[in-house]
Amino acid sequence: MNESTKIKGDEKATSVLKAAWIIAVVTIISKLIGFIRDIVIANYYGATLVSDAYYYAYQIPSLSLILLGGVGGPFHSATVAVFSKLIPNLKEKPEKEVNKLYSTFMTATTIFFLILSVIMFVFPRQIMGLIISNGSADMINLAAEHLKIMTPLLIIGGIVGIYYGILIIYRQFMLPNLSPIIMSAAIIGVVMAVPDDSKGYALAWATTIGAVLQLVIQYPNVRRLGFKWKPDFHFTNNPNFKEITELLFPAVLSSTVGQIHIYVDMFFTSSISEGAWTAIGYANRVFQFPVGILVTAFLVPLFPIFSRLVAEKDLEGIKSYFNKGVGVLFFAAIPIIIGILTVGTDAVRLVFERGAFDENATFMVTEALWFLSVSILPYVFRDSITRVYYSFNDSKTPFVVAFSSIVLKYLLNVIFIKYMGMGIGGITLSTSLVTLFNACVLGALIYKKVRMNYKSLFTNLLKMCIAGFVTIAVCFGVAVCFNKFIELPKILFEITKITAVGIVCLTIYTGLNLALKMEYAKELSSRLINKIKHNT
Repeated sequence: MNESTKIKGDEKATSVLKAAWIIAVVTIISKLIGFIRDIVIANYYGATLVSDAYYYAYQIPSLSLILLGGVGGPFHSATVAVFSKLIPNLKEKPEKEVNKLYSTFMTATTIFFLILSVIMFVFPRQIMGLIISNGSADMINLAAEHLKIMTPLLIIGGIVGIYYGILIIYRQFMLPNLSPIIMSAAIIGVVMAVPDDSKGYALAWATTIGAVLQLVIQYPNVRRLGFKWKPDFHFTNNPNFKEITELLFPAVLSSTVGQIHIYVDMFFTSSISEGAWTAIGYANRVFQFPVGILVTAFLVPLFPIFSRLVAEKDLEGIKSYFNKGVGVLFFAAIPIIIGILTVGTDAVRLVFERGAFDENATFMVTEALWFLSVSILPYVFRDSITRVYYSFNDSKTPFVVAFSSIVLKYLLNVIFIKYMGMGIGGITLSTSLVTLFNACVLGALIYKKVRMNYKSLFTNLLKMCIAGFVTIAVCFGVAVCFNKFIELPKILFEITKITAVGIVCLTIYTGLNLALKMEYAKELSSRLINKIKHNT
């Protein structure tokens, strides 16, 4: 590797880290505002017929807006994977052919979701009747009206997904990750502003307004970059559009496989105990707060780089950036696991335990969270390697692997719940093992495209794990000492304990990794020291 190539590589790595910090901060703010949104909804609606009807109806449009069209969703991923290779210079306006492909993709997406929207608008009662077949007539009718109000979300979801992809290609990371904040803010504002006697459909209207605002705020920047949508029906004999559809269709199916996993879990959870499904839901929220921030922050800026490296046939570059990206994610993930295992109960108690949420509920959520925590490492590996597949325009392999895991999920649930009687922990343990299965299979099959250099990645992971085992032993000791010797008011005790264990964890874990000469710790430390010197 010559000096100029090394400098370019360092500049790319620095830009990825900068983007990751920006995305992480915005994602944290987004999740906090989302938490406030949930509190506002609970305050005004509680657990009532209206809130149930809204959440049932929202399942369908949210599939388009969040699962398919969100950051990391199929429409965003397909846009990045294909258009990254067609836009070599980000400082120039897109060429005519690129704009034509953009128009074709936008036209096809709008037509497809418009047809679905019309079906939803014309047959809302029949659709909701299938989803909540055991619900009352009032529930079904109310949910049907909510669905009619929210049908525009289906069209908006696909379009916003394409906008996200275009903006991220041009390294405009702020707006795509800011969008969920707009949705939450719209819901908070509308729900609080509407008089109490008019709140029946306020949630549905607020959600629709929030989705429209997501679209409106993205459009000017996409237009400014030079992308102009003119209806284009060149769907056949179009190699680039064919490439998009071949990537998009299996990716959409892969995204819906997750829903099947949820239905399998719901089937088994219903036989465990009252509140079990709610506990698993809360555990997933706690799990996704740090893990979602990590994965979003690093993979959003890395994905366009993967796609460009594939276009340039730079396989060594793919290996290098994959190892660095996943290595940093592993490095940050292990302290999260330690935190969950040592002070997870305290965190759940601090955030949720009030009112009807009692000690038993805290234990159920923590139990689910303990078994879920072990999936963090395979989770970040799986999501990272999936982006490499997408960069090679291969979404079929991730789909086949995800689909095959449905049977494994069912069998593991049978073993853990029916035969071993593990309860909630069995549900989340099976989730963790399925995640590990997906990660291992995808990691092995990628060798057909590129021979990844896993040796250095897992050598560094071994050092991290050694540091992690020592750290968790010390953190458990600190936690036990707090329980025995520290007496403070409940909330202050939990905050102090979590803070103290967190400081001890990060100090020992980072120090041990540096002592073991773990590559990514040394690199991050070096960059931080240089940054401090530069600022002073």
